[in-house]
Amino acid sequence: MDVRVGDVLKMKKNHPCGGNLFTVSRIGMDFRIHCNKCGREVMAPRSKVEKNIKQIIRGQSGS
Repeated sequence: MDVRVGDVLKMKKNHPCGGNLFTVSRIGMDFRIHCNKCGREVMAPRSKVEKNIKQIIRGQSGS
């Protein structure tokens, strides 16, 4: 999956606060994502995050 830092991920399941949009701040074996509604930071394994992505909204592009 082509996920980049700065992308917004729309997830299949909601965060406990009710939001389902997360901003990617780190990529590796784990993803560090921030909930756009409450600001909570979540570290989750790449496989779990990629499985639950519904849509990728591209962030700032360099071109």
